[in-house]
Amino acid sequence: MSKEVRSDIEIAQESKMIKVQEIVNQLQLHEEEWEPYGHYKAKLSLSVLDRLEKKPDGKVILVTAINPTPAGEGKSTVTVGLGQALNKINKNTMIALREPSLGPTMGIKGGAAGGGYSQVVPMEDINLHFTGDIHAITTAHNALAAMLDNHIHRGNELKIDVRRVMWKRVLDMNDRALRQVVVGLGGPLQGVPRESGFDITVASEIMAILCLSRSLEDLKTRLAKMVVAYNVDEEPVTASDLQAEGALTLLLKEAVKPNLVQTLENTPALIHGGPFANIAHGCNSVIATKMASKLADYVVTEAGFGADLGAEKFLDIKTRAGDIDPSLVVIVATIRALKMHGGVPKDELKLENVEALKNGLSNLEKHVETIRSFGLPHVVAINRFIHDTEDEISTLTKWCEDQDINVELADVWADGGEGGISLAERVVHEIDHAEIDFKHMYELDTSIEEKINSVATKVYGAKGVEFSAEAKKQLVAFEKNGWGKYPICMAKTQYSLSDDPTKLGRPNDFIITVRELKASVGAGFIVALTGNVMTMPGLPKVPAAVNMDVDENGKALGLF
Repeated sequence: MSKEVRSDIEIAQESKMIKVQEIVNQLQLHEEEWEPYGHYKAKLSLSVLDRLEKKPDGKVILVTAINPTPAGEGKSTVTVGLGQALNKINKNTMIALREPSLGPTMGIKGGAAGGGYSQVVPMEDINLHFTGDIHAITTAHNALAAMLDNHIHRGNELKIDVRRVMWKRVLDMNDRALRQVVVGLGGPLQGVPRESGFDITVASEIMAILCLSRSLEDLKTRLAKMVVAYNVDEEPVTASDLQAEGALTLLLKEAVKPNLVQTLENTPALIHGGPFANIAHGCNSVIATKMASKLADYVVTEAGFGADLGAEKFLDIKTRAGDIDPSLVVIVATIRALKMHGGVPKDELKLENVEALKNGLSNLEKHVETIRSFGLPHVVAINRFIHDTEDEISTLTKWCEDQDINVELADVWADGGEGGISLAERVVHEIDHAEIDFKHMYELDTSIEEKINSVATKVYGAKGVEFSAEAKKQLVAFEKNGWGKYPICMAKTQYSLSDDPTKLGRPNDFIITVRELKASVGAGFIVALTGNVMTMPGLPKVPAAVNMDVDENGKALGLF
């Protein structure tokens, strides 16, 4: 480790950012194609895609990971570090990341701006309100909720069954007290009483739609299709039925534009959109990824949590929606996560334990098998932490080599791009020499049930799937409604390959239980809910927020 251990915010605040105008000039953007948001942020116009439509796409590199621990394993850090390293070896590279949600930022997980010397900046803005995209989604979602309740109050011409209203309200904060609420109390003038609740904003279908849309027109078309309720005849009621899609698109017309920032080493980065990976598809926007692939020769992007969630959804959902051809997958592994999968409790992960590491390697093995089954080249990146020992690192490296798995140590947290040069060189070599035979995990013309079975058995390693009585009814209804050809978005715990977060490593002989299906028709996928996945998280006993402050000059304190 070449640098002293300092907090992420200290490193970020001491960095030498360049004005966003200089980043814009590097990218050769036209004057009308960007709009500054202060000195270090900008919104890019969708007209960039029109101008560069016929330019060949750059190489898209997807960064994923093994199943993480509750603290996170630095996938964003490796994404940023690899992007910086590729530029250091003279490869024209951009980074495309998700926007952090305020809920996890104020809760336990922290932000999503990378870490150490591989961060995107200004990290305080990125981890807080940024350019207001998530707030715009909150407003659009709740505007639709207000129009829905107003329609019911004003006579309910659409004959909406108030017991079958699917559209909740949202808030970009972890708040368990809002999971179940009753609205419309207070008498006839206050509306019609009914049970409802709140989800976190990043779980909104509007967030998923924003991230899968390819244009403003596509955004409006998708918003119109959102199913908000069912009528008394159990027929779907959509946002279009409420004549809401125009207003929603108006509220989102700025949010649909990608946000341009930079890394600590001034590598250009687009940060746009952030759907939850264990609820939605967990990837930044199609627009940002496509735009980056037109502006650079290499794009480093990420998908949330492990390959069983984010990578599978990127490859089965996002590539279809965005016409994206991935070139390679980087699988991030950490010594501490592998030891946890090998049976070590969280409070002992800093201690050397080679045997536990060996026991946990089965988790990495399964994720490598999954990426291979997609027909893509891959490299395992060992994201080094300061407590990793040489014996542990050599054990992991030798195991990968014995399994004929490409592996490189990434010291990008400590050394930025310099610490990722060997990884960058290996990535470029594999892209140039490895065979790509990309194929999806399932075909869209198979049934919803068959698609769920494919993911559960091939990606998770389950022996089968069980559907609740409610889910079985929904399978029939969804096929009848014409939704059977959509891809599947599995809502599952991130901590295990199974739907039980306590089953670490590589569990076997388990069943995935689908308790409910949700039709995200606007997003264009069917959500299969498994286990106890919360769409409105709660705060931990000691939230990260208690350590945050601001000094008299407006300087952020305690933000990681």
